[in-house]
Amino acid sequence: MKRQIIAFAFAVAAAFATSQAPASAAGLELLQPGKLLVATEGTFPPFSMRAADGSLDGLEIRVMKEVAKRLGLEYTPVIIKWESLLIGLQADQYDITSDAMDITPARQKQVVFADGWLESGGVVVVPNNSSIKTPDDLKGKTVGALASSTFTKLAQDRGANVKDYKAETDGIQDLVNGNIDAEITDAIGAGYMIKSANMPLHVLPQFVSHIQKGFAVKKGKPELVKAVNKALADMIADGTYAKLTTDLVGFNPAPKDPIRSIQQ
Repeated sequence: MKRQIIAFAFAVAAAFATSQAPASAAGLELLQPGKLLVATEGTFPPFSMRAADGSLDGLEIRVMKEVAKRLGLEYTPVIIKWESLLIGLQADQYDITSDAMDITPARQKQVVFADGWLESGGVVVVPNNSSIKTPDDLKGKTVGALASSTFTKLAQDRGANVKDYKAETDGIQDLVNGNIDAEITDAIGAGYMIKSANMPLHVLPQFVSHIQKGFAVKKGKPELVKAVNKALADMIADGTYAKLTTDLVGFNPAPKDPIRSIQQ
């Protein structure tokens, strides 16, 4: 009888442990049980890069590691070139991509994106002591932008005198030197440059154009997409996302209105 009671206790404990395991630990359409195989370039700061000790770091790496942790899975990076990302995904070389991929209608026909995990786009960068408070204040100002980019038109549309640059870093340096009044550039790149180099600049909170980045999954894996979406929503809601990203770019790049997954 004693042995039966002990056996019954172990069975109850095992059942309870199973019920408490992350819902994602079972039932996901994974290539390897217990692992989340994630494609990344590893060479695109501040999204993916190498830390001083050689380990992977960056916005996408931090966020995806946290997603894997919340799903009860081992984060397993697969380093791959940008041009091969979707090819490898369709060939089942990994479960998901974390590379900084824009969500576009064309790509949504090829793959399923998890809900948008990061918002970027054109922003106005100004000196800390600038009188420019909103993009509407650019009228009549000298504004730097990358030559032949959409940022040039965004400046012109606001009545600015545009100074073109072959490299965005040149425009930022001219801004630091006081040769222009503002620069329109990518939000994430600007935030990272300012933060990492401790520049006396800041990014205005209003975007002048928008894009969202998404984690791509091969079609036919609805449970994986749902689990990733829940993990993302939870980490944004509890403040973990902001803690992981803000120290890299100086602000929280979570989308206020994420592009939602289109399950097909």
